[in-house]
Amino acid sequence: MSETLHTGRATPGGDGADGGPVCDVAPVAIDPASVATHAGFEVRRFRHGGWQQASDELAEEVPVALEFNGISHVVMLATPADIEDFALGFALSEGILRQRGECYGVDVSATTLGVTAHVEISSRAFAGLKERRRNLTGRTGCGLCGTESLDQVLRPLPAAGAPLRVSHAALAAAHAGLAKHQSLNAVTGAVHGAAWCSSTGEILCLREDVGRHNALDKLIGALAREGQAFDAGFVLMTSRASVEIVQKAAQVGIPMVAAVSAATALAVRTAAAAGVTLVGFVRGEQCVVYTGGATLDSHSL
Repeated sequence: MSETLHTGRATPGGDGADGGPVCDVAPVAIDPASVATHAGFEVRRFRHGGWQQASDELAEEVPVALEFNGISHVVMLATPADIEDFALGFALSEGILRQRGECYGVDVSATTLGVTAHVEISSRAFAGLKERRRNLTGRTGCGLCGTESLDQVLRPLPAAGAPLRVSHAALAAAHAGLAKHQSLNAVTGAVHGAAWCSSTGEILCLREDVGRHNALDKLIGALAREGQAFDAGFVLMTSRASVEIVQKAAQVGIPMVAAVSAATALAVRTAAAAGVTLVGFVRGEQCVVYTGGATLDSHSL
C-alpha cells in the first residue's frame, strides 16, 4: 500500500493583508552557551519501498556578524565553527587586510540572535575599510552579496606569482582524500569543503561550511594563522568554481584553484586575467583545465 506525502504552507499567523495565508514561524533562539554545528531531527525516510521513522543530523547555519574595530561590516549565514579563521580569512580575501600582521586579534561572542566576531585591525586597514565601506548582507549560497555598484563586482586583483606545477596524479590523490577529511559533511551531507593541498596532492588542511565561499575564507584564515605560504599549494573545492572563489584565491596569492564541479564563464575569464590556474570536474582520474594549462603534458599541469 502506497502512502501520499502531503506538503503545504503553515499558517499559524492567520491571513495576510491580501487575505492569503501567512507563514509566521519565528526561528528558535540560539543557545549562546552551546553553539553546535549540527542538530538532530526526527524525520521519515522512504527507502526499500517503504516509509521509515528515523533521526537525522542537519547542518546548522547561524547569522555571523563581522565587526572591525567595533564597527559592524557584514552579516553572513555560516556554520558556527572556526569563526576566528572565518573572520581573518574574510578580511584577507576581501582585501581589508594586506597581510596577517594587520589583524591584532579576534574575539568571538554569541547571543540568542547569532555569533559576532570582533576583529581588531590596524589603523591603516581600518581607514581603508571606512573609505570603501559597503553594507553587505550575505546568504549561504551567494557570492557577491550586497555589492552596491557594478564597479565593485570585478575588483582589481593582485598579479599572480609563479605558476604551481601539479601533476594529474596529485589532483586525483587530493580528490581521493577529500571524504575522510570532511567530518561534518559525513554527518550532515550538507556542507562544502575547501581543502589546502600540497603540490603532491596531500590534504594538509580543510575547513567546512554551508557556504562554499565561507569555507574558503575559513581555510585562508587557518593558513594565515599557521603562517603558511599561500603560493606553496592549491585549493580543492567541493563545489563549482565560481568567480568569488577565484577572486578570493587570487587576492591572497593562491596560484591554483581546483573544483569537483564546473567553472562559470566569469570565473574562467577572471582566472585567466589574474594568472590563476583553474581546473574543474576533478573527480578521480578526470579533470578539465580551463586556464593555466599551456604547459600541460602527461605528467603535470
